[in-house]
Amino acid sequence: MSRIGKKPIFLPAGVTATVGNDNVVIKGSKGELTLKMHPHAHVAVTEDEGKTRVDVTVDDPESEDRAVWGTMRALFAQKVKGVTEGYTKTLELNGVGFRMNVQGKVLVCSLGFSHEVRYDLPDNLEAKIDNNVLTLTSTDAELVGRVASEIRSLKKPEPYKGKGFKYTDEVIRRKAGKAAKSE
Repeated sequence: MSRIGKKPIFLPAGVTATVGNDNVVIKGSKGELTLKMHPHAHVAVTEDEGKTRVDVTVDDPESEDRAVWGTMRALFAQKVKGVTEGYTKTLELNGVGFRMNVQGKVLVCSLGFSHEVRYDLPDNLEAKIDNNVLTLTSTDAELVGRVASEIRSLKKPEPYKGKGFKYTDEVIRRKAGKAAKSE
C-alpha cells in the first residue's frame, strides 16, 4: 500500500473535478488545469458530508503500481492547490549594470553580454519586476519551476561576487579571491 496514495483529497469550496477517460479536469477560482492519468491509476469523486472527496486507486496496489499511485495522488493535490492558491517563484538579479524588464510577454535582460537576452514567457504565466526581484506566478507548479530554472540558466550566479540570477531563498557558496603574494 502506498502511504501517500491512499490519503483522500478533499476539494475546497469552489473547486470541481471532472473525470474523463484518461484525464481529470480541475476547475477553481484561479483557472483550470488538466491532469493526464496513468493507465493503471483511477480517480473516484464522491460527496462525503457536504465535502467533495477524491480517491486515487490503482489496478494492483502490491506491484510497481505503488509508485504510480503516490505520484498520481501528489500530482492531483498539486493541481488542486494550483487552482486555489497558485504557485510563485522569485528570482533576484545581482550585478553592476545588470537590468531586466518585461515588455508584453517577453523578458528582456541586460546581463553583461554584447547583446540583450530575450526570453519569451508562456501565456498562462505572470511576471512582475520590483527593483531587482522577478516574481513568476501561475497555477501550474511545473511551469513556474521550469521557467524559473530556464531564466536562472541565462546567467547563473558566479561564486566570487554572486553576479547573476539566483532564487531569493538560495544561498551561494562564495570563494575567496586571489590571495596576496607573500614575500
